Amino acid sequence: MGGEVVRHWNADVNGISLHVAEQGPADGPPVLLIHGFPELWLSWRHQMAALAARGFRALAPDLRGYGDSTVPDDPAAYTVFHIVGDLVALLNHLALPKVMVVGHDLGAQVAWHLCLFRPDMLLAVVNLGVPFFPRGPSSLSEAFAGRDGLYIMQFQEPGRAERAFARYDVATVLKKFFSIEIDDLTAPPGVEIIDFLEARSTPLPWISEEELGQYAEKFQKSGFTGPINYYRMMDTNWRLTAPWQNAKIMVPTKFICGDKDTGLKSFGTEHFVKSGAFKSVVPNLQVVIIEGHHFIQQEQAERVNSEILSYFDKFTGEKA
Repeated sequence: MGGEVVRHWNADVNGISLHVAEQGPADGPPVLLIHGFPELWLSWRHQMAALAARGFRALAPDLRGYGDSTVPDDPAAYTVFHIVGDLVALLNHLALPKVMVVGHDLGAQVAWHLCLFRPDMLLAVVNLGVPFFPRGPSSLSEAFAGRDGLYIMQFQEPGRAERAFARYDVATVLKKFFSIEIDDLTAPPGVEIIDFLEARSTPLPWISEEELGQYAEKFQKSGFTGPINYYRMMDTNWRLTAPWQNAKIMVPTKFICGDKDTGLKSFGTEHFVKSGAFKSVVPNLQVVIIEGHHFIQQEQAERVNSEILSYFDKFTGEKA
Protein backbone atom coordinates (compact mmCIF):
# COMPACT_ATOMS: atom_id res chain seq x y z
CA MET A 1 0.00 0.00 0.00
CA GLY A 2 3.00 2.32 -0.20
CA GLY A 3 4.81 4.02 2.64
CA GLU A 4 1.83 5.92 3.97
CA VAL A 5 -0.51 4.08 6.34
CA VAL A 6 -4.19 3.68 5.41
CA ARG A 7 -6.44 5.21 8.06
CA HIS A 8 -9.93 3.80 8.60
CA TRP A 9 -12.88 5.61 10.15
CA ASN A 10 -16.65 5.86 9.97
CA ALA A 11 -18.74 9.00 9.57
CA ASP A 12 -22.43 9.38 10.40
CA VAL A 13 -23.75 11.10 7.27
CA ASN A 14 -27.10 11.25 5.49
CA GLY A 15 -28.72 8.89 8.00
CA ILE A 16 -26.13 6.09 7.67
CA SER A 17 -22.63 5.20 8.83
CA LEU A 18 -20.13 5.42 5.99
CA HIS A 19 -16.81 3.62 6.29
CA VAL A 20 -13.91 5.54 4.74
CA ALA A 21 -10.35 4.48 4.00
CA GLU A 22 -7.96 7.44 3.83
CA GLN A 23 -4.35 7.74 2.75
CA GLY A 24 -2.11 10.75 2.26
CA PRO A 25 -1.63 14.07 4.04
CA ALA A 26 -4.77 15.47 5.67
CA ASP A 27 -4.05 18.88 4.15
CA GLY A 28 -3.36 17.54 0.64
CA PRO A 29 -5.66 18.19 -2.32
CA PRO A 30 -8.60 15.81 -1.71
CA VAL A 31 -9.50 13.04 -4.14
CA LEU A 32 -12.71 11.05 -3.65
CA LEU A 33 -12.59 7.50 -5.08
CA ILE A 34 -15.93 5.79 -5.81
CA HIS A 35 -15.85 2.00 -6.25
CA GLY A 36 -18.14 -0.16 -8.37
CA PHE A 37 -19.77 -3.62 -8.25
CA PRO A 38 -18.85 -5.97 -6.63
CA GLU A 39 -16.07 -4.05 -4.96
CA LEU A 40 -14.95 -2.09 -1.89
CA TRP A 41 -12.61 0.76 -0.99
CA LEU A 42 -9.89 -1.89 -1.41
CA SER A 43 -10.28 -1.71 -5.20
CA TRP A 44 -8.45 1.64 -5.02
CA ARG A 45 -5.46 0.36 -3.00
CA HIS A 46 -2.98 1.05 -5.84
CA GLN A 47 -4.41 4.49 -6.65
CA MET A 48 -4.53 5.53 -3.00
CA ALA A 49 -0.84 4.74 -2.54
CA ALA A 50 0.13 6.62 -5.71
CA LEU A 51 -2.02 9.65 -4.84
CA ALA A 52 -0.67 9.74 -1.28
CA ALA A 53 2.91 9.55 -2.53
CA ARG A 54 2.21 12.60 -4.73
CA GLY A 55 0.79 14.54 -1.76
CA PHE A 56 -2.94 14.06 -2.43
CA ARG A 57 -5.44 13.12 0.26
CA ALA A 58 -7.15 9.95 -1.03
CA LEU A 59 -10.61 9.23 0.40
CA ALA A 60 -12.20 5.89 -0.56
CA PRO A 61 -15.53 5.05 1.10
CA ASP A 62 -17.37 1.77 1.09
CA LEU A 63 -20.62 2.90 -0.54
CA ARG A 64 -23.86 2.24 1.33
CA GLY A 65 -24.68 -1.46 1.20
CA TYR A 66 -21.01 -2.44 1.03
CA GLY A 67 -18.27 -3.50 3.42
CA ASP A 68 -18.20 -1.70 6.73
CA SER A 69 -20.83 0.90 5.79
CA THR A 70 -24.50 0.65 6.72
CA VAL A 71 -26.58 -1.82 4.68
CA PRO A 72 -30.16 -0.47 4.55
CA ASP A 73 -32.84 -3.16 4.17
CA ASP A 74 -35.18 -1.14 1.97
CA PRO A 75 -34.32 -1.33 -1.75
CA ALA A 76 -35.75 2.20 -2.11
CA ALA A 77 -32.80 3.46 -0.01
CA TYR A 78 -30.41 2.82 -2.93
CA THR A 79 -31.41 5.46 -5.47
CA VAL A 80 -28.68 7.53 -7.06
CA PHE A 81 -29.93 10.44 -4.94
CA HIS A 82 -29.17 8.49 -1.76
CA ILE A 83 -25.71 7.50 -2.99
CA VAL A 84 -24.74 10.97 -4.21
CA GLY A 85 -26.31 12.38 -1.05
CA ASP A 86 -24.01 10.20 1.07
CA LEU A 87 -20.94 11.54 -0.73
CA VAL A 88 -22.03 15.18 -0.58
CA ALA A 89 -22.73 14.73 3.14
CA LEU A 90 -19.29 13.14 3.58
CA LEU A 91 -17.57 16.07 1.86
CA ASN A 92 -19.57 18.53 3.98
CA HIS A 93 -18.66 16.53 7.09
CA LEU A 94 -14.99 16.97 6.15
CA ALA A 95 -15.53 20.65 5.24
CA LEU A 96 -14.26 20.03 1.71
CA PRO A 97 -16.04 22.43 -0.66
CA LYS A 98 -14.25 21.19 -3.81
CA VAL A 99 -12.65 17.85 -4.66
CA MET A 100 -11.37 15.76 -7.52
CA VAL A 101 -13.19 12.48 -8.12
CA VAL A 102 -12.33 9.08 -9.56
CA GLY A 103 -15.13 6.59 -10.29
CA HIS A 104 -15.23 3.06 -11.68
CA ASP A 105 -18.12 0.93 -12.99
CA LEU A 106 -21.27 1.78 -11.01
CA GLY A 107 -19.09 4.22 -9.10
CA ALA A 108 -18.49 6.02 -12.39
CA GLN A 109 -22.27 6.32 -12.79
CA VAL A 110 -22.41 7.78 -9.30
CA ALA A 111 -19.63 10.22 -10.24
CA TRP A 112 -21.50 11.27 -13.40
CA HIS A 113 -24.56 12.04 -11.29
CA LEU A 114 -22.42 13.91 -8.78
CA CYS A 115 -21.34 16.02 -11.77
CA LEU A 116 -24.98 16.61 -12.72
CA PHE A 117 -26.25 17.35 -9.23
CA ARG A 118 -23.32 19.22 -7.65
CA PRO A 119 -20.83 20.45 -10.27
CA ASP A 120 -19.94 23.26 -7.86
CA MET A 121 -18.17 20.71 -5.64
CA LEU A 122 -15.95 19.22 -8.35
CA LEU A 123 -12.67 20.40 -9.84
CA ALA A 124 -12.20 17.46 -12.17
CA VAL A 125 -13.25 13.85 -12.70
CA VAL A 126 -11.52 10.71 -13.94
CA ASN A 127 -14.03 7.95 -14.73
CA LEU A 128 -13.15 4.37 -15.56
CA GLY A 129 -15.09 1.91 -17.69
CA VAL A 130 -18.58 3.43 -17.85
CA PRO A 131 -19.17 6.54 -19.99
CA PHE A 132 -21.91 9.09 -19.38
CA PHE A 133 -25.02 8.05 -21.25
CA PRO A 134 -27.64 10.79 -21.51
CA ARG A 135 -31.04 9.96 -20.06
CA GLY A 136 -32.90 7.94 -22.68
CA PRO A 137 -36.55 7.99 -23.77
CA SER A 138 -37.41 4.87 -21.75
CA SER A 139 -36.40 3.08 -18.57
CA LEU A 140 -33.88 0.25 -18.54
CA SER A 141 -36.59 -2.36 -18.00
CA GLU A 142 -38.40 -1.07 -21.07
CA ALA A 143 -35.21 -0.78 -23.10
CA PHE A 144 -34.14 -4.35 -22.28
CA ALA A 145 -37.58 -5.96 -22.21
CA GLY A 146 -37.42 -9.60 -23.28
CA ARG A 147 -33.72 -9.98 -22.47
CA ASP A 148 -34.09 -12.14 -19.37
CA GLY A 149 -30.53 -13.46 -19.64
CA LEU A 150 -29.03 -9.98 -19.27
CA TYR A 151 -27.52 -9.58 -15.83
CA ILE A 152 -29.26 -6.23 -15.24
CA MET A 153 -32.66 -7.83 -15.87
CA GLN A 154 -31.90 -10.83 -13.66
CA PHE A 155 -30.92 -8.44 -10.89
CA GLN A 156 -34.36 -6.75 -10.92
CA GLU A 157 -36.36 -9.53 -9.25
CA PRO A 158 -36.00 -9.41 -5.44
CA GLY A 159 -34.01 -12.38 -4.17
CA ARG A 160 -33.40 -14.02 -7.55
CA ALA A 161 -29.70 -13.22 -7.93
CA GLU A 162 -29.07 -13.77 -4.23
CA ARG A 163 -30.50 -17.31 -4.42
CA ALA A 164 -28.32 -18.07 -7.42
CA PHE A 165 -25.22 -16.58 -5.79
CA ALA A 166 -25.83 -18.69 -2.69
CA ARG A 167 -24.98 -21.85 -4.64
CA TYR A 168 -21.34 -20.76 -4.50
CA ASP A 169 -19.00 -19.60 -1.78
CA VAL A 170 -18.52 -15.83 -1.69
CA ALA A 171 -14.95 -15.89 -3.00
CA THR A 172 -16.09 -17.87 -6.07
CA VAL A 173 -18.90 -15.39 -6.78
CA LEU A 174 -16.41 -12.53 -6.67
CA LYS A 175 -13.84 -14.38 -8.78
CA LYS A 176 -16.51 -15.09 -11.42
CA PHE A 177 -17.13 -11.35 -11.78
CA PHE A 178 -13.46 -10.44 -11.58
CA SER A 179 -12.67 -13.01 -14.32
CA ILE A 180 -15.11 -11.55 -16.88
CA GLU A 181 -13.58 -11.35 -20.35
CA ILE A 182 -16.69 -11.90 -22.50
CA ASP A 183 -18.27 -9.17 -24.61
CA ASP A 184 -21.88 -9.68 -23.53
CA LEU A 185 -23.08 -10.31 -19.97
CA THR A 186 -26.12 -12.25 -21.14
CA ALA A 187 -26.75 -15.83 -20.04
CA PRO A 188 -28.45 -18.38 -22.33
CA PRO A 189 -32.22 -18.90 -21.86
CA GLY A 190 -33.07 -20.44 -18.50
CA VAL A 191 -29.55 -19.92 -17.10
CA GLU A 192 -28.63 -17.58 -14.25
CA ILE A 193 -25.79 -15.17 -15.00
CA ILE A 194 -23.71 -16.40 -12.04
CA ASP A 195 -23.92 -19.98 -13.37
CA PHE A 196 -22.94 -18.76 -16.85
CA LEU A 197 -19.86 -16.85 -15.68
CA GLU A 198 -16.68 -18.85 -15.27
CA ALA A 199 -14.07 -18.31 -12.58
CA ARG A 200 -10.52 -18.62 -13.80
CA SER A 201 -8.95 -21.90 -12.75
CA THR A 202 -5.67 -20.09 -12.15
CA PRO A 203 -5.19 -17.06 -9.87
CA LEU A 204 -6.00 -13.68 -11.39
CA PRO A 205 -2.70 -11.89 -12.06
CA TRP A 206 -3.87 -8.61 -10.52
CA ILE A 207 -5.29 -9.81 -7.21
CA SER A 208 -3.66 -12.04 -4.62
CA GLU A 209 -5.50 -14.81 -2.83
CA GLU A 210 -5.10 -12.78 0.35
CA GLU A 211 -6.74 -9.74 -1.26
CA LEU A 212 -9.56 -11.88 -2.66
CA GLY A 213 -10.04 -13.19 0.87
CA GLN A 214 -10.34 -9.62 2.18
CA TYR A 215 -13.12 -8.92 -0.31
CA ALA A 216 -14.84 -12.22 0.49
CA GLU A 217 -14.74 -11.59 4.24
CA LYS A 218 -16.58 -8.28 3.83
CA PHE A 219 -19.17 -9.61 1.37
CA GLN A 220 -19.74 -12.62 3.63
CA LYS A 221 -20.67 -10.14 6.35
CA SER A 222 -22.66 -7.56 4.40
CA GLY A 223 -24.13 -9.75 1.66
CA PHE A 224 -24.96 -9.00 -1.97
CA THR A 225 -28.48 -7.63 -1.58
CA GLY A 226 -27.39 -4.04 -0.94
CA PRO A 227 -25.11 -3.93 -3.99
CA ILE A 228 -27.75 -5.56 -6.22
CA ASN A 229 -30.34 -3.05 -4.97
CA TYR A 230 -28.44 -0.38 -6.93
CA TYR A 231 -29.60 -2.15 -10.10
CA ARG A 232 -33.13 -2.54 -8.73
CA MET A 233 -33.37 1.25 -8.46
CA MET A 234 -32.30 1.96 -12.05
CA ASP A 235 -35.88 2.42 -13.27
CA THR A 236 -36.62 4.65 -10.28
CA ASN A 237 -33.48 6.65 -11.05
CA TRP A 238 -34.67 7.11 -14.63
CA ARG A 239 -38.04 8.44 -13.45
CA LEU A 240 -36.52 10.77 -10.86
CA THR A 241 -33.84 12.24 -13.13
CA ALA A 242 -36.36 13.70 -15.61
CA PRO A 243 -35.28 17.26 -14.62
CA TRP A 244 -31.82 16.48 -16.04
CA GLN A 245 -33.09 15.42 -19.47
CA ASN A 246 -30.60 16.63 -22.12
CA ALA A 247 -28.21 17.92 -19.43
CA LYS A 248 -24.51 17.82 -20.23
CA ILE A 249 -21.54 17.08 -17.98
CA MET A 250 -19.59 20.34 -17.78
CA VAL A 251 -16.95 19.22 -15.25
CA PRO A 252 -13.48 18.61 -16.81
CA THR A 253 -13.25 14.85 -17.35
CA LYS A 254 -10.80 12.16 -18.37
CA PHE A 255 -12.33 8.81 -19.32
CA ILE A 256 -10.17 5.67 -19.18
CA CYS A 257 -11.30 2.30 -20.46
CA GLY A 258 -9.73 -1.07 -21.19
CA ASP A 259 -9.84 -2.05 -24.86
CA LYS A 260 -11.29 -5.44 -23.87
CA ASP A 261 -13.73 -4.11 -21.24
CA THR A 262 -17.04 -5.96 -21.60
CA GLY A 263 -18.80 -2.62 -21.11
CA LEU A 264 -16.98 -1.11 -24.09
CA LYS A 265 -17.85 -4.09 -26.27
CA SER A 266 -21.60 -4.13 -25.52
CA PHE A 267 -24.64 -1.84 -25.97
CA GLY A 268 -22.90 0.07 -28.79
CA THR A 269 -20.62 1.70 -26.23
CA GLU A 270 -17.44 1.61 -28.31
CA HIS A 271 -19.09 3.49 -31.17
CA PHE A 272 -20.59 6.00 -28.72
CA VAL A 273 -17.20 6.66 -27.12
CA LYS A 274 -15.20 6.89 -30.36
CA SER A 275 -17.73 8.61 -32.66
CA GLY A 276 -17.86 11.98 -30.95
CA ALA A 277 -21.29 11.37 -29.44
CA PHE A 278 -19.71 11.02 -25.97
CA LYS A 279 -17.85 14.30 -26.28
CA SER A 280 -21.04 16.03 -27.40
CA VAL A 281 -22.54 15.43 -23.94
CA VAL A 282 -19.25 15.80 -22.00
CA PRO A 283 -17.64 18.75 -23.84
CA ASN A 284 -14.49 19.01 -21.67
CA LEU A 285 -13.49 15.40 -22.25
CA GLN A 286 -10.31 13.40 -22.81
CA VAL A 287 -10.65 9.71 -23.75
CA VAL A 288 -7.86 7.20 -23.13
CA ILE A 289 -8.28 3.57 -24.25
CA ILE A 290 -5.60 1.28 -22.84
CA GLU A 291 -4.90 -2.43 -22.94
CA GLY A 292 -6.99 -4.29 -20.38
CA HIS A 293 -10.36 -5.52 -19.20
CA HIS A 294 -13.00 -4.17 -16.82
CA PHE A 295 -11.22 -3.95 -13.46
CA ILE A 296 -8.63 -1.74 -15.07
CA GLN A 297 -7.48 0.19 -11.99
CA GLN A 298 -6.25 -3.09 -10.50
CA GLU A 299 -5.19 -4.90 -13.68
CA GLN A 300 -3.23 -1.96 -15.11
CA ALA A 301 -2.58 -0.06 -11.89
CA GLU A 302 0.62 1.76 -12.90
CA ARG A 303 -0.81 3.02 -16.21
CA VAL A 304 -4.07 4.12 -14.58
CA ASN A 305 -2.15 5.84 -11.77
CA SER A 306 -0.07 7.71 -14.34
CA GLU A 307 -3.20 8.84 -16.23
CA ILE A 308 -4.92 10.02 -13.03
CA LEU A 309 -1.88 11.87 -11.68
CA SER A 310 -1.03 13.59 -14.97
CA TYR A 311 -4.61 14.84 -15.21
CA PHE A 312 -5.10 15.94 -11.61
CA ASP A 313 -1.73 17.68 -11.52
CA LYS A 314 -3.32 20.31 -13.80
CA PHE A 315 -5.85 21.19 -11.12
CA THR A 316 -3.76 21.21 -7.96
CA GLY A 317 -3.08 24.93 -8.27
CA GLU A 318 -6.82 25.55 -7.98
CA LYS A 319 -8.52 25.74 -4.63
CA ALA A 320 -9.50 22.28 -3.36
